Amino acid sequence: MTDRVIFFCTIIVAAVYFYATTLIPSIEIGDPLGPKAFPRLLGAFLLVGAGLLYIEMWKARATGTAPSRRDEAAAWREAGVIAGVAVWTALYYAVFDRLGYVVATAIYLLALMAWFNRGKWVANVLTAVLFSGLSCWMFVKLDVNLPMGVLPF
Repeated sequence: MTDRVIFFCTIIVAAVYFYATTLIPSIEIGDPLGPKAFPRLLGAFLLVGAGLLYIEMWKARATGTAPSRRDEAAAWREAGVIAGVAVWTALYYAVFDRLGYVVATAIYLLALMAWFNRGKWVANVLTAVLFSGLSCWMFVKLDVNLPMGVLPF
């Protein structure tokens, strides 16, 4: 049942997101793709994710594998993890301008990866730092202004 709710919510969010991209004004000069390309790409990925979830639900139904019953404590633990990630994300947004993109994103990703990918510190640190640094470099090359925060450049 949870998968169905997530599936339908994803479809609704994608539909609203695609509608919101139609409200973005088009610019007659400059990039032929305009400012709508990236949001539409994100909307398409939402639909692809929903489609993959649907295929997974269909395969589970075809094989007759029912989801196992979990105890109530496990459900509360999962709810706690979701709440923790939501609070951590809100804190990331709160310090984003002050710390800057690279530092805030590296700390945010490192904490999440340390929780979800426990014990692999080298891979977690490298992934968080390289993703933050390389994505910042990519955004700078695309002339996207990002807050630099505490970094001197």
